[in-house]
Amino acid sequence: MSKLHIRKDDKVVVLAGSDKGKTGKVLKVLVSKNRAIVEGVNLVSKSTKPSAKNPQGGIVKQEASIHISNLSLIDPKSGKATRVAIKHEGKNVIRIAKKSGEEIK
Repeated sequence: MSKLHIRKDDKVVVLAGSDKGKTGKVLKVLVSKNRAIVEGVNLVSKSTKPSAKNPQGGIVKQEASIHISNLSLIDPKSGKATRVAIKHEGKNVIRIAKKSGEEIK
């Protein structure tokens, strides 16, 4: 498995695809598939059977995964897409925005 530049709870912008330009928070990262699920991005319609939780059943909109290469972190200073630099301080790994030099929390 490879290391990814995106983690859970990061703010990202979509670079390619039908949702290009949309921003959202990363809900889940699927490391083995190099994909992430982003809030409000790549919505798909899923039919559900009636259950105790959803007695009506019907069609539900939910987020599908999107490839990591189509996402970019948002710079904390400017609010635009940025690449990421990795800096090692002892055992700690710090991610730094290339555009502004700010640390990404």
